[in-house]
Amino acid sequence: MSWSIERENGPDLDLGDVLRVYRESGLGERRPVEETERMAAMVRNANLVVTCRVDGELVGIARSISDFSYVTYLSDIAVVRDHQRSGIGRELIDATRKEAPQAKIVLLSAPAATEYYPHIGFTAHQSAWVLNP
Repeated sequence: MSWSIERENGPDLDLGDVLRVYRESGLGERRPVEETERMAAMVRNANLVVTCRVDGELVGIARSISDFSYVTYLSDIAVVRDHQRSGIGRELIDATRKEAPQAKIVLLSAPAATEYYPHIGFTAHQSAWVLNP
């Protein structure tokens, strides 16, 4: 299996492909995948999008908001289940970091992934707060 990781322009991505990745990764359970316009805005307005493709097929995405200096908020990282545990997620994070090497990466973990992030160098932050709409 040969895959490629690259930065892409969110508005240029095929929304159907993006939605498939969210659904097939499990992240779609916590994102508004049925609200097509909202998902399109999420992808369009992210200023740092890194993808993984296998033979041209989108299989992973890391969607972030970054000032490229101090902080990058990695809001979504999704890899389709058939390609999970192959190193793609870690490569997506590494590629995100390379785009803003001086910025710290901040993310909110999916409940099932809380044990994964310390394994790849993240530290827990005890003062994160969320204000829902």
